[in-house]
Amino acid sequence: MKIEFDRQEMARRFIRYASICTQSEEGAADTPSTDHQRELAALLAGELEEMGAEDVFYDREKCYVYASVPAWPASADVPCLALIAHMDTSNAVSADQVHPRLIPDYDGGVIVLDGEKKIVSDPENFTDLKKQVGKMLVVTDGHSVLGGDDKAGVAEIMECAKYFLEHPKVPHAGIRIMFTPDEEVGNGPLNADLDRLGADFGYTLDGGDAGQLEYENFNAASAHVTVEGVSTHPGSGKDLMQNALLMLIKFNDLLPADQIPARTEGYEGFYHLTDMSGDCESAQAHYIIRDHDRGKFEERKRLMEEAADRINKHNGRSAVSLEIRDSYYNMEEKIRPHMHIIRTAEKAIRETGLEPIIDPIRGGTDGCVFSYRGLPCPNLGTGAYHFHSRYEYVCVEEMVQAAQIAVRIAAAYAGKGGKRE
Repeated sequence: MKIEFDRQEMARRFIRYASICTQSEEGAADTPSTDHQRELAALLAGELEEMGAEDVFYDREKCYVYASVPAWPASADVPCLALIAHMDTSNAVSADQVHPRLIPDYDGGVIVLDGEKKIVSDPENFTDLKKQVGKMLVVTDGHSVLGGDDKAGVAEIMECAKYFLEHPKVPHAGIRIMFTPDEEVGNGPLNADLDRLGADFGYTLDGGDAGQLEYENFNAASAHVTVEGVSTHPGSGKDLMQNALLMLIKFNDLLPADQIPARTEGYEGFYHLTDMSGDCESAQAHYIIRDHDRGKFEERKRLMEEAADRINKHNGRSAVSLEIRDSYYNMEEKIRPHMHIIRTAEKAIRETGLEPIIDPIRGGTDGCVFSYRGLPCPNLGTGAYHFHSRYEYVCVEEMVQAAQIAVRIAAAYAGKGGKRE
């Protein structure tokens, strides 16, 4: 099956979307967390209508975009698959503007992002650049994230939809499209209308290398620690002062020192202290807890509770309070009964000339939550690299391959008679 995409058009589409700053905001009460996500949502809805997609709906209140590409040949028994990507980007490098820059033919050297401030991408540090020689790249100006996470996925889904709408007699399953807000702050799935989406299973396009296929992820929780100390004048503090900051340090010391992100990989879980603040009288800290194994995940939460209890017992009062909230769970449990989704993707990746890269996600995607809501939803690569950093870039050739993989998956389910396994 020959599937062609114009890489120049793919690059233009991506740059158009990436130029709209859509950074989401942690802790915001509303969805979307930032209004500028609406600008991209409205643009995508308009482009979908213009290209002839059906059932285009822009949820203006919550900022979701839905659309359909009908199956051909039409049949009630042909499955509908969802293609999903998120519109927001990380604010890890906060910026009001995004200025993507196209490198038409990467020469393999150091990429100068900002010469004045000496911000560069050096292939000796970012070794994946060594495989991109001769390819078309889009990079940042060094002062923001690029937004390949996940506007690369958005652009690829749009190109996939355009392909089938321009080639309506190429056999394919029904395609349901959904673009979500606020994935980066954990709220992407909260207001998604899966009944409106109407899919049997789906794929998020939110990964790295083209050819990546992920269906295992961390079980995840967040933990908030509050310590109430006793503050007195340091000159008369003997046997009276209880320094909240020191108790918080003691709490952290009771956690395994080698089980942190900097010392773990693969299936290894961790505790990650994301921020802390306070003074002698009161202190706070936030953690995220991660583990692929559900039993070990629960044990990690118990260990944090034991650390708090130990300090409280030592001080003879409830100085430390701990609030733990689960965020999402390992989607593997929900994917395993539907492994045709994985086998079909593996075949599509190989037909595109790549070898599937199947690794556990050391994080999560919207698909984790969707899988537990009844929509089995593994994750596909997009050709984007170095997410959440000013060194982020996309390889346009890999974006083309990612779109080809999505097309082949949809084509593989044509005439399947609703087979779900």
